[in-house]
Amino acid sequence: VLSFRQYLIEAAPIKNLHLEHIEDEIFNLGVRGARESINFLRSLRNMLSGDSQTPVTVTVKFDGAPAVFVGIDPSDGKFFVGTKGVFNKDPKVVKAESDIANLGYKGGLAEKLKVAFKELKLLGITGVLQGDIMFTKGDLEEKEISGESFTTFQPNTIVYAVPVGSDLDKKIKKANIGVVFHTTYEGDSLETMGAAFGANVSKLNKSSNVWFSGVDYEDYSGSVTMTKAETSEITKHLSNAGKVFHKIKTSSLDAFLKSQDGLPSSLVGASLKTYNNSKIRQGEKVTNPTSHAMGYVGYIRQYFDTKVFPKVKSESGKKTKEQQMMAIIKESKKLMSTIINCLILHNHIVDAKMMIVEKLNNGAKRFPNTFVRTDSGYKIVNDEGYVAIDKSSGGAVKLVDRLEFSYNNFNGIKNWDK
Repeated sequence: VLSFRQYLIEAAPIKNLHLEHIEDEIFNLGVRGARESINFLRSLRNMLSGDSQTPVTVTVKFDGAPAVFVGIDPSDGKFFVGTKGVFNKDPKVVKAESDIANLGYKGGLAEKLKVAFKELKLLGITGVLQGDIMFTKGDLEEKEISGESFTTFQPNTIVYAVPVGSDLDKKIKKANIGVVFHTTYEGDSLETMGAAFGANVSKLNKSSNVWFSGVDYEDYSGSVTMTKAETSEITKHLSNAGKVFHKIKTSSLDAFLKSQDGLPSSLVGASLKTYNNSKIRQGEKVTNPTSHAMGYVGYIRQYFDTKVFPKVKSESGKKTKEQQMMAIIKESKKLMSTIINCLILHNHIVDAKMMIVEKLNNGAKRFPNTFVRTDSGYKIVNDEGYVAIDKSSGGAVKLVDRLEFSYNNFNGIKNWDK
């Protein structure tokens, strides 16, 4: 019998609104998630070892913002742009420039939607595509970094830098907007559309007003190919993951996930995933899964002491929250061996993932230079990460170096911090 959560996942049209980290799938989908993560990584290993028949494809993840949905509304044949509100029961779509103000868009987002509405019409999109806006004209700045002149733009955390005078620089400077398209939507109405990861941009009209790109990873040659020793090492990580996987009781894992999924939204900060993220925020790798798991109980207490109890005024309210805290702690202690095994498996998957990510980072990049801004200047970083897509099921997960990108995302100087 499907759980309600699985029913929603399998029955609803997929909207590409959120991708999960490959190592977290055990905490999202339980045994099925762990199995799929291991299979994904096996396929990626095979692909990077030269197997062209592998059932996965890889796309590059760009740190663009805001997300933009653009194309033709199947209900009336009209061109539209929008943000994530396009899939609401009452879709929030822009079909005329006046709609931007009427729908309540303000400030920088409103300005970007105006440019998107005017310029993306030129591309002749016949279906519906989702992308990320990388820049509009006013975002481009010339900067000198380490003695070299770059045209830069920073949609979110990563600063993208293009050498001044290069062919790419000339194209970007002519454009009024830059977009990377990564997802295609199909369906009879916006509300019921389903997503397919990837976007074929080869048939779109060219316009010097719009710089656009797809996200397919294109360079599998040379330094991206795994050596025999590397293939052997990643196989060892996956073999270790498989051994731990067989120690995890489905019933115990399901019980733990049920208790985690049952946390009310006001207490989601007490979840194991949030606890794991707290380590990433501090730039800490989990080297000892057992002590990390044991530390979860202390984290729950600390979370309630600092985030929950201070907000409760009445004694009866405090008592209720105390009971909730003790219930989470009791369930976690009871299932501690399962949590430990899940975290050991999580670590093996991270180790295998990082070998894949490091290999993919060796390939040619759409934007040749990527940095983050720090208090002491610019620091070189890699792209945000990659998305692995299962060709048969259409499912996808993200492969991100969380100790680099996620840490920077939590702690770096954002565009709006200028």
